[in-house]
Amino acid sequence: PAFLARLDALLDAVEAESTGPCALVLTGEGKFFNNGIGLAAVGQLEEKDVLAFGAEFQRLGVRLARFPVPTVAAINGHAFAGGAVIAMACDFRVMRKDRGWICFSEVDVGVPLPPALMNVVRSKLTPNVARDALLTGHRYTADEAIEAGLVDRRASEKKVLKKALERAAALATKEREVFRKIKQELWSGLGDG
Repeated sequence: PAFLARLDALLDAVEAESTGPCALVLTGEGKFFNNGIGLAAVGQLEEKDVLAFGAEFQRLGVRLARFPVPTVAAINGHAFAGGAVIAMACDFRVMRKDRGWICFSEVDVGVPLPPALMNVVRSKLTPNVARDALLTGHRYTADEAIEAGLVDRRASEKKVLKKALERAAALATKEREVFRKIKQELWSGLGDG
């Protein structure tokens, strides 16, 4: 819950404080981009709080997918389950080529994706890739992720953030209101989250 609140606040700040050219790059630390939901922590929540957490994660995933500025995930390491969903919610993805996997492990840990987050993932992948990724829990290397269309580029550990920032800079100058309208229409079928 604290991570979701922090990410939501950061998205609020980007929207409120950026008036000129703008793009957003998300990255993680160390060997993880984002390892997904902390099941142990969520398991300690009351049932009503678990439901609220799920609804908030779903809302935030849709918000990120429809965010009114270009978004790029700099996948510096493992992106599992909810972390993979966050990466997929971004417009573009650059993945570290020498270490780390992107994986929808929900099928292996027994946590189904809620409908709007399923729509986020499904909207970014071909039907066969979505089927394979979601139903097998396959751990994709950067090369496999490029081939499957999960990520757009790969880079070395030292260059993954640089390449993501370059991609973001190239998109930041797009006319913001037009970009926002295109994204809203492009992802209109995701649901409300």
